[in-house]
Formats: sequence, structure tokens, C-alpha cells
Amino acid sequence: MMLLVLAATSQPAWTTLAGFSLLPALVMIAGAALAVWRAPGPGLRSAILHFAAGVIFSVVAVELLPDIVQRHAPYEVALGFGLGIATMLGLRAFTQRLEQRKEVPPAVAAGSPTPAAPLPWGLLLAIGIDILIDGLLLGIGFAAGAKEGTLLAVALTIELLSLGLATAVELRQDGHSKGRAVGIVAGLSLLLLTGAGVGLTVLQGATGNLLEIVLSFGLAALLFLVTEELLIEAHEETETPWLTLAFFVGFLLFLLLGMVA
Repeated sequence: MMLLVLAATSQPAWTTLAGFSLLPALVMIAGAALAVWRAPGPGLRSAILHFAAGVIFSVVAVELLPDIVQRHAPYEVALGFGLGIATMLGLRAFTQRLEQRKEVPPAVAAGSPTPAAPLPWGLLLAIGIDILIDGLLLGIGFAAGAKEGTLLAVALTIELLSLGLATAVELRQDGHSKGRAVGIVAGLSLLLLTGAGVGLTVLQGATGNLLEIVLSFGLAALLFLVTEELLIEAHEETETPWLTLAFFVGFLLFLLLGMVA
């Protein structure tokens, strides 16, 4: 009963969640605007990805994991963690298939007006699913506590900065205008608020066991995000000591913030 009361009182108001969801969404849009104005080099993007991976890993290790272990519910943890891994593996397989179906624009006859570049729907759907899951994880983070949710919001802000940069660059390479590229990224960023709202709605009134399952699900999903997405993309650039250092700086920064917050 005490666990249920603590879980209910730790959930933020809708206005608080909306505010912390807007932060990464706006930064994602800013990243897209920066990319169409002056695209960052691969080294800078790799450094951002390393830093974001370190930050998210720190939030998991310092905030979420101790809270999950303290509840002493191994069966619920195993179920939630397993569901999280299965979901992320399934989503990755699905989004990879979508990205492989990227349409090739048809040839244009000489003298014909140049048609607008087609939208890469497979890529955009894959990115949209990624952002929706990030929003859901943000709702889960706030279910664990205001402190955990706040740190996770900042961590996801750094991740979505990189995602906004990469998405805008991809759209520009496909022939889309600067305004259209930023507009598409802005539309995708709204999915973060949707996911966070769904996460909070689902967790309102959750029992202690259900909350433990959901937190374990979020734990697995965040670990998957770090090891199978952020770091893999970061390592596409030649690794240097400075890039590696960015990961540990991100981890240490949020370790210290978690201690003093």
C-alpha cells in the first residue's frame, strides 16, 4: 500500500510533464534549423551521440536501477525487462524493413517541371516510432519520481538534438527545401509529447507490481537505446580519445547532478 501511495504522489502534473516534454521537442527543432543553416561535421555529431549515450546510461545506473532493485520484485522485473527487449528488437526489425523500402524517385523527362521530392516515408515512420518510444520512456521516468523524470528529460534532449540534426540533413540530401525539412522535424517532435502523455495516462493509478513491470520495461528500452542505437551510430565515425571521453563526461556530469539534485 505504501508503494502505491508513493507512486501516485511522485507522478507530476500534466503541466509539469508538458513543460519537460517541450524541452527536448524544441531542441530537436533547433537542431534541424541548425543543420539546414550549417550542417555539423561527422566528428561533432559523433561527440554529441557519445555524450548523449553517457548521459542516458548515467540516468539508468544512478536513478532507475537502484529504485528498481530496492522494490525487490524479481518476477515483475524479469517480465518487464523481457518485454522491453522483445519490443525494442521487434521495433528495430520493423523500422529496418521500412528504411529499406525507401522509394527511388522516377526519372524526369527533359523539359518537364521538376516534381517535389517524395517524402521518405519509411525513414520518417522509423524516426517517428523512435520519438514516440522516447516520449513513453519520459512518462515512465516521471512515474519513478520527479528527479528521475527531470534528468531523463535532459538526457533525451541531447539525444533528440542529434536526431534533429541527422533527420534534417537526410531530408536536405533528398532534395527537400530548408523550410520543409524543419517543418517535418517539427511535426515529428510532437510525437514526443504524445508518447509522454500516453505513458503518464497508463501509469496513473497503477499498482506497485504494474509500476515495477513498466519501470523494468523502461530500463531495458533505455539500455537498448544506448548500446544498440546511440553508440553504434557514434562509432560510424573513426573513434578518437576525445570522442570516447565525451561518453564518460556525460556519465560523470549526470552522476554528480543526481547526487546534488
